[in-house]
Amino acid sequence: MTTILVTGATGRVGRHVVQGLLDAGVSVRALVRSPLFAGLPVDVEVVHGDIYDPAAVERAASGVDAAFLLWPSYSAEGAGDVVAALTKQVSRVVYLSSLNVADEDPAASGVWGEIELLLSDADWTFLRPGGFMVNTQEWADEFRTGDVVRMPSPGAGRSLIHERDIAAVAVLALLNDKHIGQTYRLTGPEVLTQAEQVAVLGEAIGKSVRVQEQSAEEVRRAMVEQGVDPNFADGALAYWASLIDTPEPVTSDVESLLGRPALTFREWAEEHADEFRVRTRGLR
Repeated sequence: MTTILVTGATGRVGRHVVQGLLDAGVSVRALVRSPLFAGLPVDVEVVHGDIYDPAAVERAASGVDAAFLLWPSYSAEGAGDVVAALTKQVSRVVYLSSLNVADEDPAASGVWGEIELLLSDADWTFLRPGGFMVNTQEWADEFRTGDVVRMPSPGAGRSLIHERDIAAVAVLALLNDKHIGQTYRLTGPEVLTQAEQVAVLGEAIGKSVRVQEQSAEEVRRAMVEQGVDPNFADGALAYWASLIDTPEPVTSDVESLLGRPALTFREWAEEHADEFRVRTRGLR
């Protein structure tokens, strides 16, 4: 039976990749740091280890037919040894990259482009998604506790993608060699500003919520205090600001690959509405 290694298996995309592979009838192995708390289906072979540990990655990749690679750091430090350990065991790798990677100069596109270059000798497929719809969960506390969501660049136009669509494309790429050497730019089906996303979420839970713009300085300070690299914070703020006049593109790759339209943000909001509602305690 085909065996696929999934890194990042407990994450927002990885869990859907795992389930999609199981549904396709293949064997799944997952590299996880805390097996007791992984919460993965019982059919998954769980290997204890850290993605930053080349020896653990090499051990987990032994005997598999393909691997789904998610590099969770905003730095490529240490990635060279990890990729070498992975590709020593398996040459077929589907890598979760970023829409911001430029073909003409991947190295200038940050960590995602750097890792694409590290995989250049493998049988690779690069998935380059835009922003994830699930990242709007960062507003959930503000929805639950008040009627104001604070953010930088509320007019930034995003073509956010549902994490289930990313995973569905990953499963296709992992199970069919025709995707080797292909790069897929994955987005949702429409552009919505961040303010429009808040409005859609409000409609999904039946609550009127307004948006208040934060200054770049305030957001940068908060990001750095949370441990974000200052250079990354500066780049993120500049990017969001640029999307006001130049919104993210909408691509057709998801629909072409899956044979159906990409899932909308409204669909995501309705699926996750309870996460944005006030939590109430049940009566005893």
